[in-house]
Amino acid sequence: MADRLQDKVAIVAGAGQSPGETIGNGRATAILFAREGAKVMLLDNRLESAQETLAMIEKEGGQAIVLQADVTSEEDCRRMAETCLETWGRIDILHNNVGIGERGKGFVDIPLADWQRFMNVNLTGMYLTCQQVMPHMIKQGSGVIINISSIASLMATGALAYKASKAGVNALTHGLAMEAAPYGVRVNAILPGLMETPMAIEGRVRAYGMSREEVVRPRNERVPLKGGMGSGWDVAHAALFLASEEAKFITGVLLPVDGGQIAKIG
Repeated sequence: MADRLQDKVAIVAGAGQSPGETIGNGRATAILFAREGAKVMLLDNRLESAQETLAMIEKEGGQAIVLQADVTSEEDCRRMAETCLETWGRIDILHNNVGIGERGKGFVDIPLADWQRFMNVNLTGMYLTCQQVMPHMIKQGSGVIINISSIASLMATGALAYKASKAGVNALTHGLAMEAAPYGVRVNAILPGLMETPMAIEGRVRAYGMSREEVVRPRNERVPLKGGMGSGWDVAHAALFLASEEAKFITGVLLPVDGGQIAKIG
């Protein structure tokens, strides 16, 4: 076990994952945080999936607990913070990984209920978790919040409700970073690009009735950096850096983890 997060307490919201051949961003981050010495609360609305993450961490000698919760519920988010404080006495890191994807509906085809669901899960959920942990971080005089956004927030995409919700995450991150900075609390966002995660790949396989190869190949071809899509570990390593003391002078940043996709013009 390494020690970049030794004696830190982290909450990973979205620490489970949907079924698939690869690892998701939240699970990879939770495992990596534990490897680096953090005590990790594994938050997910899918209890069984979070328990799978717990088993992986404990197998490596890490320390974690599981809490089933819905980040769109204010009461659940309050319980999240209270349970973490009761268990370990502090909250040093909040990693907001909960999100849902969209299958590219045009604006005129987005039902109001779908639009509201994307805003509720992808944006309001982060507002609620941040609101519950921020007072404790301010009292400590330290803390780190990492929000998972997307390069779709900055690029043209047919998934408009998803794009708008993630652009909201960027704005929330920036505004909260400036408000929290005088108290020693840092807030940053990671903007993943095309990732080979279960939600991105198996989700599309199920939605479009395509083979896995038919989904993977064109996505790999769209990534400028040799090697194609990234993995959940790429997001996890970026999160580890932002959570660590190595990033102690970094706040209000939107960090693309995308193999150069956002930098490509044309």
